[in-house]
Amino acid sequence: MKHRLYREQQLNCDLDTAWKFFSSANNLSEITPKEMKFTVLTHFDNDEIYEGMIIDYFVSPLLGIKMKWKTEIIQVNLRKSFTDFQKKGPYKLWHHHHEFIENENGVLMKDTVDYELPFGFLGEIAHTLFVKSKLNHIFGYRFKILEERFNR
Repeated sequence: MKHRLYREQQLNCDLDTAWKFFSSANNLSEITPKEMKFTVLTHFDNDEIYEGMIIDYFVSPLLGIKMKWKTEIIQVNLRKSFTDFQKKGPYKLWHHHHEFIENENGVLMKDTVDYELPFGFLGEIAHTLFVKSKLNHIFGYRFKILEERFNR
């Protein structure tokens, strides 16, 4: 079964600052809870995002078990949006759309994640028992870090 996680956050910065921060894979570990041991493996000489960009990570989403995660940037609309898609990792489907809307207060950032777990009904049980709350924790942590960084 497909699930959707949606979050939005107002950032007190200009569009260029928001775009530069969020489109850089090197900043992902800063906005991910430390217990997940999120590590970007791909080295980028030029950190500009582009369609077809492949990013490899290590992440420990559950019980400290280290997993490889590979995403591809499948859509980029410069300074407006980009989408990453899981090619390899813990989900059957992971499609994360990032949107940036400039307004009088700075930038409204929107995250829409469509995801599905593997293993059919067992995956749904896992979703109910812990995956949904884990994702809420991750995005809650992210909200807190972004508030500190952009909205002090």
